[in-house]
Order: sequence, then C-alpha cells, then structure tokens
Amino acid sequence: MELELAGADLKAVLNRLRRAQGQISGVIRMIEEGRDCEDVVTQLAAASRALDRAGFAIIATGLQQCVADIDSGRENGEDTEAMRARLEKLFLSLA
Repeated sequence: MELELAGADLKAVLNRLRRAQGQISGVIRMIEEGRDCEDVVTQLAAASRALDRAGFAIIATGLQQCVADIDSGRENGEDTEAMRARLEKLFLSLA
C-alpha cells in the first residue's frame, strides 16, 4: 500500500517531524554542554512525543486509505486478515 498524504495532512506530519528534529538537535547540544539531566530528559520526552504523533498521523491516514481500498475492491489482492495483521504490526511498532 502506497501512502498518499493530502496537503494539510502532509504539512501537519512534516511540522511534527521538523519539531522533533529540532528537539533532538537540542538534546544533543544539551548533552554536549553538560546540561542538567532533568532538562535533557524533558527535552528528549518532548521529541519522543512529537515522533509518536507523526507516526500515529501517518498510520491514521494509512487506515483511511486501507478502508478506501477495501471499499473499491482492493487492488493488491490482500485478504482482510492479512491487512489487519499488517496494520496491527504498524500500531505495535509505535507502542
């Protein structure tokens, strides 16, 4: 299944990923500067949440597309159980 993000969805995901990228750069800089452990962990947690949100947004878009594929007669011949297992694996990869 190929993921196609609409303009607004794509912009939101990219913004979250850029935010995470900036936060990770900040964490690296903080560690190099010997900053307080609590501050580093707080920033790292924020980056992790931003990545999770981006992943969930991508999965939600994928689910919408999967439902559309089922309704339109599934082009790749994948049965419902195989699709369910694949989507479950994607969800668990973010857990």
